[in-house]
Order: sequence, then structure tokens, then C-alpha cells
Amino acid sequence: MIFAAGLGTRMRHLTQHQPKPMIPVAGRPLIDRALDLARGIKPPVIVANTHYKSTVLHRHLANSEVVISHEQPKILDTGGGLRQALPLLGTNAGPVYTMNPDVIWRGLNPLSLLQKAWDPARMDALLTCIPIGRSIGRVGGGDFHTDEEGRLHRTGDLVYGGVQLLRTDRLAEIEKTAFSLNALWDLMAHDNRLFALEYPGHWCDVGTPEGIPLAEELITRHEI
Repeated sequence: MIFAAGLGTRMRHLTQHQPKPMIPVAGRPLIDRALDLARGIKPPVIVANTHYKSTVLHRHLANSEVVISHEQPKILDTGGGLRQALPLLGTNAGPVYTMNPDVIWRGLNPLSLLQKAWDPARMDALLTCIPIGRSIGRVGGGDFHTDEEGRLHRTGDLVYGGVQLLRTDRLAEIEKTAFSLNALWDLMAHDNRLFALEYPGHWCDVGTPEGIPLAEELITRHEI
């Protein structure tokens, strides 16, 4: 599931005529870079949700294998968007990979790392996180810290990288129509089933125009 429905307000003029996932970084739209990672693990289906300036993204993806989950009249946020897309993903219980396309990864495919580290006996969600010292373009502090077992807890020096593997059955417990996946994470954390995978490479946030040159510099680095 690729989250491509956002309004992109932090990108200012760059999203006046296009959705944020269509913004080019080093000559390629962010959505195409996200699709490279998704295709790298050969999932049975790839779904992208759309809302803002959706016609542009629909046209771009028209000849691809991507299935569209269009959100109207209102945007549903990550949790509501994932729940709407469940029939297209072919599962009501997960696990499902989700991706934010407005980031750049330098190193191993984070989806492949999640695939290898996933332990359904212990985990309801496994979030790829980056120590703030290896994150680029991040404004503000971290999101989480881990305990000795690798479980996630709020606040700390780990930044959520926007890629995760999670079960989806508990989405049915949330009454709101539009809601963030933070609500689902809170349920999982309460049951000690929210875990982190620390990414060994580098990561850049491309949520603002200032992040684009930083991401392009990261892409051209020889070292990882």
C-alpha cells in the first residue's frame, strides 16, 4: 500500500498542479522510486490511494500494475485510507506493507529487511526506523525509542521512516472514518506488539522543497 493521497501542503508551489508523489527527485517522480522498492519484493498486488490532484497520478499509473483506491469526497488519512483499500489488497487480517513515497532510502531495500525480520508470533507491526543521526532533512526530534526487546515506545531518537509491515485486523476497532495509523499503533503498543527495525543505511525526508536537493545529494553518494 503506497500512501499517495496527501495534500502536500508543505511542498507549497510544487504541488499547485500535481500531487506530491509526482514531484521529481533526480529526474524521477517520488512515486516511481517507491514503486521500485515495492516491485523489489514482488508483492501479489500494489495499491496506491489517491485524492488530491488525482487525475495526474491516475494518468501516470494508467499502464502499470498499480491498483487505485480513490478517496472521495474527503481524504481518509493513513488509517482510514488503508482500511478502505483492504478489499483491493486481498486481505482483512494482514500483514500488509505500507509506504510513504516522500522519502529517499540509500542502502538495502527496507521492504526486504522487513520481510526477513517479521515475526508474527510476537509482532502486530514492524516499523522501519532510523536513528536521528542518520536521517537527513528531518525537522524536529525523533518519534520513538525501543526497549531491550525491540518494542517501540513514544518519544526518543528513532525516526519512523515511512515503511512498515503490519496486521490490519484491528482497524475494525477504530470508529472514526478518517484517522491516522497512530491510532492503530497505540492499540498494538498497549499489547506490547509494536516493534522497530533499525535501518542500517541512510534516509532523507522529502516532505518540503528544501528536502529535494538533500535527497538528490544522497542519491549520488558512493558510500552507504
